[in-house]
Amino acid sequence: MSFPWANQYNPKNPFMRWMDDRLPLPRLVYNAVGAGYPVPRNLNYFWNFGVLAGAALAIQIVTGIVLAMHYAANAGVAFQSVEHIMRNVNGGWFLRYAHANGASMFFIVVYLHIFRGLYYGSYKAPREMVWLLGLVIFLLMMATAFMGYVLPWGQMSFWGAKVITGLFGAIPLVGEPIQIWLLGGYAPDNAALNRFFSLHYLLPFVIAGVIVLHIWALHIPGSGNPTGIEVKGPQDTVPFHPYYTAKDGFGLGIFLLVFAILLFFAPNYLGHPDNYIEANPLSTPAHIVPEWYFWPFYAILRAFTVDFILPAKLWGVLAMFGSILLLFFLPWLDKSPVRSGNFRPKFKMFFWILVVDVLILGYCGGAPAEEPYVMISQVASAYYFAHFLIILPLISLSERPLPLPNSIIEAVLKGKSGSTLSTGTQTAVSAPAE
Repeated sequence: MSFPWANQYNPKNPFMRWMDDRLPLPRLVYNAVGAGYPVPRNLNYFWNFGVLAGAALAIQIVTGIVLAMHYAANAGVAFQSVEHIMRNVNGGWFLRYAHANGASMFFIVVYLHIFRGLYYGSYKAPREMVWLLGLVIFLLMMATAFMGYVLPWGQMSFWGAKVITGLFGAIPLVGEPIQIWLLGGYAPDNAALNRFFSLHYLLPFVIAGVIVLHIWALHIPGSGNPTGIEVKGPQDTVPFHPYYTAKDGFGLGIFLLVFAILLFFAPNYLGHPDNYIEANPLSTPAHIVPEWYFWPFYAILRAFTVDFILPAKLWGVLAMFGSILLLFFLPWLDKSPVRSGNFRPKFKMFFWILVVDVLILGYCGGAPAEEPYVMISQVASAYYFAHFLIILPLISLSERPLPLPNSIIEAVLKGKSGSTLSTGTQTAVSAPAE
């Protein structure tokens, strides 16, 4: 979408004009995050999470590059190399904790970003590609995080690698060869550690590339907004800079404050104590559990306990991957023409039930594989799939949404005056163009 009222890049400096003629990088930045990119004027702080995810990725890349200078991807010395980083490298403890907790902060803002998209209908036309590329980023994040968790070569690292790669062994006929190919052998060892380290180093740059595509796809239709109404004129927008650079800057300050509190006062809170024990193939931990951001999917995996046509383990693997792949079809499962959950009462109610359901799955995924957690996981898993495959399509066909405002500026002005939207005929509120 082109915005004819957007500020045009017009460099005054002779060098900048020369640069713009030969390599228009400043123009690209100006049109992407500067005054040349008009943004809906009613964006709230839930639109900060994309920028925060980018900041978290930058932290991971910078700290990861420095850590790689001191890490040894060898099963015999990997654990000791991490201890060397923590004890002997100048600032090594800070870099290691920043990298480990930065992954958690990355997933926190991405999960909030995803649920914001679910609530405000960010997956609906014409922004389907933005949503699909976002899910690709999420899958790449999960792969990167899993391989990074293996690198310290502690007990949870080793047994987590063994359990997760063992899932591929559940695939009939080709499962075991795939598992051996992934590990480079029959169990996690030097070959697996080298492969995981190589891919863990590479994938963040792949993520950065997909993020560029994600932003590019976003700039074609323009940003969504809390009302779900498309921009209708210059009165509905403001330049991205300085309005939203300032707003994102405030959000970034809060993010860094929370990150600093976690980093300096509770650096091991989100980790597992068993990972400070060196990997021992002859000693199985009492309770093998992945990192917290995988817990909902781990609960779905463990929810299948009975063989029915296919082995229970295979059903669990299919359901775990299916719970993510299902989100790729969301733009076509929800057929409601109204985007924002603010104007969909039934959708809003079931959305919050889904949030609670995912939190329950997360809790059960971190709990021991025993009753009542297994039964709760089974119920919560069933609801998760029912929400997207049954409830959401039925709501989109039967729900009667609330009346929408005529324009973004009307919603903004009525929100400021404290009045609610009328259920009858709407009167457009005019405003001078900027």
